[in-house]
Amino acid sequence: MKSLFGQFARMLSFMAVMALAYVLAATGVSAAPYAAIVMDARSGEILYQTENADKRLHPASLTKMMTLYITFQELERGSITLDSMVTVTKHAAGQAPSRLGLKPGQKIAVRYLIRAAAIKSANDAAAALGDFISGNQDEFAKRMTRTAHSLGMSNTTFKNANGLTAKGHLSTAHDMTILGRHLFYDFPQYYNIFSRRSTDAGVATVNSTNRKFLDAYKGADGIKTGYTGPAGFNLTASAERDGVRLIATIFGAASTADRNARMAKLLDLGFDKARKNAPFNPPQAPAPTDALMAQADSAAPAEAGAEAGAEVLASASGMQTSPRPQARPAGLSQETVTAAAEAVDAMQDGILGALAEATGDDAGTEGAIEAQATAIADAAVPAAALAVDDVELASASGETALPAEGLPSEEALAEAVANLPEDALPQGSRTAPAEPLPFAVASAASVAPPKRKAPIYDDAASGPAPAEAPEVVSFSTSGDRHFAITVGRYGSSYEAEKALLKMQLVESATLSASRPKVMKKSGGFEATFVGLTQDQADLACRRLQARSITCFTIGE
Repeated sequence: MKSLFGQFARMLSFMAVMALAYVLAATGVSAAPYAAIVMDARSGEILYQTENADKRLHPASLTKMMTLYITFQELERGSITLDSMVTVTKHAAGQAPSRLGLKPGQKIAVRYLIRAAAIKSANDAAAALGDFISGNQDEFAKRMTRTAHSLGMSNTTFKNANGLTAKGHLSTAHDMTILGRHLFYDFPQYYNIFSRRSTDAGVATVNSTNRKFLDAYKGADGIKTGYTGPAGFNLTASAERDGVRLIATIFGAASTADRNARMAKLLDLGFDKARKNAPFNPPQAPAPTDALMAQADSAAPAEAGAEAGAEVLASASGMQTSPRPQARPAGLSQETVTAAAEAVDAMQDGILGALAEATGDDAGTEGAIEAQATAIADAAVPAAALAVDDVELASASGETALPAEGLPSEEALAEAVANLPEDALPQGSRTAPAEPLPFAVASAASVAPPKRKAPIYDDAASGPAPAEAPEVVSFSTSGDRHFAITVGRYGSSYEAEKALLKMQLVESATLSASRPKVMKKSGGFEATFVGLTQDQADLACRRLQARSITCFTIGE
């Protein structure tokens, strides 16, 4: 009897082992190669990688990062908007889970598809975006591959918009890290979506597939998870600590817990190895014409996206009007215009006092202010000459006159601020800007209302964003001035304040309508300008980045 019972037990054990082996084989867990890489996002330096980092593997839903990258390109180009209505195709509605639950013929706004693809990793939402932009899956996949190669992802080929397993649909851990870095630098105004734990996706509230890692790892703010049987558990993550930002990718982990644990160790290793003062060398975004020509080569968009596609094709064949600002009036050099704009914002009590000290001027601060005001009255140029990329300039009194000559250079102003002693900071500068002089640049009332470009998690049609607050910053503004820019994190409040004063001098034309604010964060003090529209924030960041100054847009 015991022998018979033992044989029966051994048979059950054998069957259990075989069943487990079958399940593992069916899900592909045992077959998924492991690959990992971590990169310093500031310089692009690879801090660690496994031998499989450049091996072509199944990317799974990391693919959606490229779908979103191209969608952001189209938003920036203006060929679509966040409120563009997408008619869901039968192809998109028929995608396998994870799904938002879209139906053929259903109409849904682009903003909701972005949220669902980025946060829930919804396959039907990603496919709907691809069909809307390029007309069908094949044409969108071709554009995805072209865009990947233009970003330096030389080992990547896409076959669909969502990452479901398909023959030839392959990428590498290295390539996906490159893509994650481009998302962060090329579209900072949209990057916040990747840190959301949940959001309204129109037809349902969806939760992030990455929320456990975001909650568990200090400094993590994205980016994208992925899983299929052949791929295993994948993740491209980004985290920032003490001014050091890393981008890392893992392919082929055995489970969600295994993936998160491995990513935490990978990022810890990266933060240990990263240089504190690594060179800032952001990646170069592909020229807009590359994407335009890629779209022009593709087939005509489907009916759902015909209007958007027609606009892109028309742009590729030759624009009727130039998007560039009108030429400045003749007779004024760029140096004169720039110096004038910067000097106006520079004329504040604390700054002028420092300038007087730096230049050896024995006159007091009041004398310096009076002298500068006299210079303005004696030498003026039209305010229109100082227009900067659609930002209107005006005087506080309504007169269109600003100084043209006899003003300190940008270098002198910046050097004066850099040399400010701590007790020279204006009283109250830690919470608000100094009182302006009679002449101010780009006051809130003088800036023309820009075209709304709401953040992807702010529903313009139905009112305020979902109740949960974003992880970045909270501040009170009026109208649609609910954007801010951050220009760095510093070791002390004084250093952050000094940086803000310097930025006001360097970029007065676009920052004068904002309010400087120092925010205490873990690891330092963050220097921010709040109270901007999205257009103003984006413009200020572009101009600061052109001067090799780190700057990112954040939205409430």
